Amino acid sequence: MLQMLFYVAIAVEAMTAALAAGRRKMDWFGVCLLACVTALGGGTMRDTFLGHYPLYWVGNPYILLLVCGAALFTIAIARVVDKLRWTFLVLDALGLVVLTIVGCNVAMEVDAHPLIVIVSGMVTGIVGGILRDVLCNDVPLVFRSELYATVSIVTAAVYYFGVAADLNRDIVIIVAIAVGFPLRILALVKKWEMPKFVYDKDL
Repeated sequence: MLQMLFYVAIAVEAMTAALAAGRRKMDWFGVCLLACVTALGGGTMRDTFLGHYPLYWVGNPYILLLVCGAALFTIAIARVVDKLRWTFLVLDALGLVVLTIVGCNVAMEVDAHPLIVIVSGMVTGIVGGILRDVLCNDVPLVFRSELYATVSIVTAAVYYFGVAADLNRDIVIIVAIAVGFPLRILALVKKWEMPKFVYDKDL
């Protein structure tokens, strides 16, 4: 189940990146490249700092075809995307939680410290979106919008401590999703945000 949700998650990430590329009038290569950076960037950074090789998309190159296929499919349905806005938001919320759990699993496979497990989950969930926004010359969404990184951290903590307590892993996955996914949806609906730091004085 988690593997299938993982593929859905990276496909959705690729589609959101394609939309961002389209708003900036990128060519098809740019669309696919931005989709790859967004969908695979978090996992790539995680694998790099954990020394986990080969990178997961190098070990399974068909993931590249999935990502590029999702990006090109987005071009084909671009005219109806506005009607699917909430569908994308819901799938993105699910993707954030699933990618976080996958990132935690990879860190636990290499016996990483509990703090690094949680950081690995967060990095997997949010870094791709940060890279997308930086390449599009935007302030990353995770730094200025509804709770996002916080949701990833909470999900990672629930998952790690559930596994560490030697609970059934499938049940822990369901509980982590049941905590993180509704939290992200509520953050979207209620506009929950982290406190902002505003400093507008000249030095």
